[in-house]
Amino acid sequence: MASQEERAALAKRLVAALRPSAEPIGIAFVPPGAPTDAPAFRGIHAAPNDAGRTGTVPAGCVFWIEALAGPIATSASDHANCSVGSYTHGFIPLAEAATKDDVAVVLAAGWVDEAAVGALPQVRERPERIVYGPLASLAADPDVVLLRIHGLGLMTLRDAFPALRVEGKPQCHIVAIAKEEGTPAASVGCALSRARTGMKAEEMTCALPGAGLADTVARIEAAADLDRTMARYASADARRFAREV
Repeated sequence: MASQEERAALAKRLVAALRPSAEPIGIAFVPPGAPTDAPAFRGIHAAPNDAGRTGTVPAGCVFWIEALAGPIATSASDHANCSVGSYTHGFIPLAEAATKDDVAVVLAAGWVDEAAVGALPQVRERPERIVYGPLASLAADPDVVLLRIHGLGLMTLRDAFPALRVEGKPQCHIVAIAKEEGTPAASVGCALSRARTGMKAEEMTCALPGAGLADTVARIEAAADLDRTMARYASADARRFAREV
């Protein structure tokens, strides 16, 4: 287990290498009976819709934003307004998610099909809680580190991991990929998540496995250093073509 000082140093190095639009967020899946120092999220459950679906936020991806203020511990009921996110994060099985009205809406619209939903990765063991918080201030090692990046950051990440999975909708399933497959994954985002989180048009996300994070950061730094060396070369070479105005 890394110390909080070590996690803070890794967060600082990730910011320097990937230049994210917000600080790195750690995500920890807490199994039943395990303790956590993070305070419970204080959100209020919205009035249920006609199908009875509700939660304290519109979707679990909103906790990526809420967590910037400090660590929070969330429950299944906090996540329950988004059935797909509840499935990918291990709170409910696919058979239950498939019965929900929000899944029916995206299927009826043709936004996704049943095969795509059935192929989504999932956190295998149901957590009792999920803790979100700035990587630099988490009290324990996260299972996943999530960053909001731009095109430059995605370029660097792809250079560090040539086999990087770049995913589309939904956005949340890259968390399950990073946790269960132990490999970085990126997402171009999805319309639902962008509307719910207020992510800017140019922002994307990436999820890094918490296991072996120091080695992952070192690979990203090496790729970033090489890219910057090449950028300096290209800038210097381009000056030969400068024209007086």
